Formats: sequence, structure tokens, C-alpha cells
Amino acid sequence: MSPPPDDPDIQPGPTGQPPEIAFASGAEWLRGEGEHADVVMSSRARLARNLAGFPFMTRADRAARQAILDLCRAHINACALANRLLWLDLHKAGAPERTLLVERHLISQQHARGRQSTGAGGLDEPRAVAVSIPDERLAVMVNEEDHLRVQVLRSGLALDRAWEECDAADDKLEAGLDYAFAPRFGYLTACPTNVGTGVRFSVMLHLPALKLTGEIDKVKRAAADLSLAVRGFYGEGSDAAGDFYQISNQVTLGKSERIILHELHSEIIPKVVEYERAARRTLLAKRRASLEDQVFRALGLLRHARLMTAEESMQLLSHVRLGVVLGLISGISQTRVNQLMLLTQPAHLQRAAGRPLDQEQRRAVRAQILQQHLAS
Repeated sequence: MSPPPDDPDIQPGPTGQPPEIAFASGAEWLRGEGEHADVVMSSRARLARNLAGFPFMTRADRAARQAILDLCRAHINACALANRLLWLDLHKAGAPERTLLVERHLISQQHARGRQSTGAGGLDEPRAVAVSIPDERLAVMVNEEDHLRVQVLRSGLALDRAWEECDAADDKLEAGLDYAFAPRFGYLTACPTNVGTGVRFSVMLHLPALKLTGEIDKVKRAAADLSLAVRGFYGEGSDAAGDFYQISNQVTLGKSERIILHELHSEIIPKVVEYERAARRTLLAKRRASLEDQVFRALGLLRHARLMTAEESMQLLSHVRLGVVLGLISGISQTRVNQLMLLTQPAHLQRAAGRPLDQEQRRAVRAQILQQHLAS
């Protein structure tokens, strides 16, 4: 679920956010590079794993969760991953720090909030994330829905490279951790839909033209027919902010990682990319004046508005991004627009300001940041 765009309940916490996470510069997946980067913003490979001898998270009490955390921390610090991963104890971090990680797609909203356990539950439940710095490509979540969630994020359509990195990291983890595995079913997970390979591939797609031409519902129906999940900007339970949609596989049992990867990377996503590009060509050919008006109105509002909500800025930046990739707007890079979509989120605004901000203050600071970065 996405963090509330202008949640007045976000309060300052301890200043524990490490300086190594260069929040202002943007992670690798925001660079706007790679195959089909005009449509595919990012690719993600994720593995769900659990440790043998411990109950699933829904049954684990606080003592078990702490033991899992300690075991994973010790191995991550000892293995080859340690020299490039930064360990963050989420139960010791303040709400702004956790929300910042959600906005950067390094942890889930569920992981940020903590789950109610059979023991002492809530925000102080032992849980953590290890993040590769400075690229933020690799993240290892500990004590989320499963004991371990290993993910790699890459820019553009790069599921194959994301999978190679994720698989390599998983091999290093498995060398020192005993995973729960059954010969008949494969890797055992808390949710039955992840049993088997435990792999989930997903891509973040920018589909504004399909939305403008009214064809986005066709893509959603086609995805459902292929047993694919279509979610919003922050994954499960979130809305499609700024015309961004995540498409991922739902079935992990009975198919190998390579088959799932091939279907999504080489067959399904290229077709969606072509649908979006065809819709863009249609807009340029038949509705160019209307498209240009929408694009430049969006740019004008972003450059001159004094107050801006998160939802409004995402939608306007979506139109500007479309104008940039179509060559209608010059002097603004796709990378800059991608980064602004992140830097104008609530926790990032508070971090940039260096102080807690209420709802009205966030709208003002957001507008100022947009003006500064998009000045003509």
C-alpha cells in the first residue's frame, strides 16, 4: 500500500537515517536508462525465503523474530554481501526514515509498519533491511511477510540482469542459512502463491497514452487472463499514481524461474510497450494539439504553482515525462522527471527541509522544489 500522499500523521523520529543513502541524487532505477526506458521505468526480481526450524511470520512470536533477525544479520555481515550492504534496523528507526525507504521502493508499507505478532507486536517488532549503496539495486528485507525477501531493482527492461543479481545474492545467503524447502513443493513461503520458486518478477510501466486513449482497461484484462497482477506505483494495494503500473507474475509453483522470466521479459512486456508506443503515435497523429496543450499546461503549473499536492504533482509530472520522451519538451531530462517523482513524496520533502512539515507546509515545499528543478 502506498504511503498517504499528504499524511498529517507523519511525525519526526530520531535522526537515524544514514548519510550513505543519497536520497537527493536518486537510485539507479530512476536513471531512465536501459531497454525500453521510455515506457519501462524499472525492473524488479524478488525472492521469498524462510528459515528452516522457525515458524512463519504469522506464527512467530517476538523471541523467534529476534532470533531470525540475529541469524540473518550475522550471516550478511560475514558473507561477501557485507562490503556493499548497509544494515538498517527498522524497529529502531523513526517513522520518517521508514517512510523514506518505502518511497524509495526498498521496503514495503507492511514492513515499515510492522505486523502484529503473538507476542509484543507493532512498530517495535524486530525487523530490518540491508541495502546496497550507493546504487540501491539490492535490498534484503528481514522479517517482512517471509523471513527474507531478496530484491534487485534495475532501470529499464532488465529483468534478466535483475534476476542474475538476485539469484547470485540468494546463493550467498543460502550458503550460510538453512532455507525451508520441500522436494515436492520447492521453497516454502507464508503465502501459498509464492510457494515453489518463490520468485516474483515485476516491471514498472509508464502508460499515459493508453490511459489517454481509453485503452488501459484492455491491458488490465489481458494481464488478468495471463494470470498477471497489475498494481499501482507502490505495489500491492496502491493506486496507479502518475499513470504508473506494476505488472508481475502471480504463479510461482510448477514453473521454473527461467520460464517465468522468459514469458514476462521476452513476450508479455514487449507487447505492452508496443501498445503504449502505438497509442503515443496515435495521439501525435490525430490529437497532437490536445496532447501538446496537456503537456505544456502541466509544465506551466509545475513551474508556477505555489501549492501542490502529491497526487497532482505525480499526474502533472506524468504528462511532462510523456512530453520529454516524445521530444515535445527540450531542456528537461527524463532522469530529472523520474527523480522529481520521488523527491516530492512526503518523507523526502521532510528530509529535504530538515524539519517536520505539516500538510500545508509540504504542499508549499513541494511546489518550491518543482519550481527549482523545472525552471525555464
